[in-house]
Parts: sequence; structure tokens; C-alpha cells
Amino acid sequence: MASTALGRDRRRFMERCSHLALSLLGLLLILPTTGCQAGPTSRSEWTALFNGKDLSGWTIRCQPQDQSKAFWTVADGSILCDSMGRKDHNYVWLLTEKEFADFELRLQFQAYRDSPGNSGLQFRSRFDETANGGWLDGPQVDIHPPESMSWRTGFIYDETRGEQRWISPSLKNATMDPRFQPASYVFKYADDGDSWNELVLICRGTHVKTILNGVVRTDWDGAGVLDNASHIQHNVGRVGHFALQLHTGDQLRIRFRDIRIREL
Repeated sequence: MASTALGRDRRRFMERCSHLALSLLGLLLILPTTGCQAGPTSRSEWTALFNGKDLSGWTIRCQPQDQSKAFWTVADGSILCDSMGRKDHNYVWLLTEKEFADFELRLQFQAYRDSPGNSGLQFRSRFDETANGGWLDGPQVDIHPPESMSWRTGFIYDETRGEQRWISPSLKNATMDPRFQPASYVFKYADDGDSWNELVLICRGTHVKTILNGVVRTDWDGAGVLDNASHIQHNVGRVGHFALQLHTGDQLRIRFRDIRIREL
């Protein structure tokens, strides 16, 4: 009888061990899947903002008299802005349909030595068609092809009404101070061997960083500026659209490609 009871106890113990082992195995099978689900989501994946074929996802914003002028087109897999020989225009922007807040954006642009005009990458911006025929409020990463001042590319100018000045470096108006010219920098032209420039823009909260061809050009905390009364009034500086800019009255030839973003 004692032997029989001992056998039953052993069987029960083995059954319990078996159930416990199966439970642990099931837990181990579940954990990797759960870990993957808790990892990076689509918010951290790179998304193309330009498909290389047409301007899907983008829209032209400008004053009514410039609406029919074809300054922004797609050519050879890139976005081309060409106003050479045509100075009779106001600002003309190519604006993303989507808005973004915190992000890392990368793009390539190609500049031309004979292009005297100015461009830029507007970010966290918003178009107001009721403002003097149309105005795009928001900060902008300057892109300046003329060789004498191409070094200012990557600095931040603010087009927001109430600001309209350099904000990084901080200056009182649109005049750039030569003392901010770096001892060395990298800016490429279409006739160079490696003719495409890479521009990186990273925004987290009020912190803004730009990198041009691997060289940091801006590393700035815009607290007190990007969230001040002017930016709050126009709902810019912290969230908004991207835009590529053609400056008023400028003759400009520039190309953009490989525009991609990941949200942070």
C-alpha cells in the first residue's frame, strides 16, 4: 500500500512538473513576440516625401498672380526650381500636404554657380492666404547658392510675422553678420565631382540641429523663440508643414531629391 501511494505521489509530481514546463515554454514563446511589438513602430521608420516621379503630396502656395507660373517641376528624378531669367514673381513655395512636429529629415540638393537666387527649407510652417495675398509663417533652414555667402547655408532664418530675422545665430534683422562665417565648411556645386549636398534637419521640441555634408551648422535650443507669442499666434514653430522656397524676385536654379523623414 505504501509503495502504491508513493507511486501515485511520484506520478502527480511528474504531471505537475510537466504542466509547469509547458507553461514556461509557452511564456518563452510569447515573450519575443511581445518584445517586438513593444519596439520601434512606424513612427521611427523612414518615409519618402518625394516619390521621384511627380509632386504628389506637395502643393504650390503663392500669391494669386504667380499661381500659373511653372517654377517648380520634376525633372530627372528630382524636384527642380527654375526661375532663371524670370524675376517677376513674389515668394513661391512648394509645400508638403502633411504636418510634422518632432522629426529627422534628410534631403539632397544640387546648386549651380550661375544661380544668384536664394532658397531654403521651411519647417513647422503654415500658409496664410489672407496675409497680403499669401504668406508662409515659420522658421527656415537657409540654402544660399551664391559662392560669396554659401557658408550661411544651414543657419536658421524666421519668416514668421513678428520675427522675420535670423534666429540662429540671433540677429536683429535679415542682415547676416560676416563674423559668423566659419573657417571651413563644405558646399558643393553641380560642376563638382560629387555634386549633391546632403542636408539633415533634426527637431525635438524647441531644439533644432542642422548638418550640411557631415558638418554641424546649427545646434540650437529655440526655447523662448519658437514658442513665443508670434509663433503661438500663427501656430508655427512647434508643428507645421515643410516647404521648399523660391525667394521673391530671385533668379534661382536648384534641385532636390531623396527627401525622407522619420518622426521622433
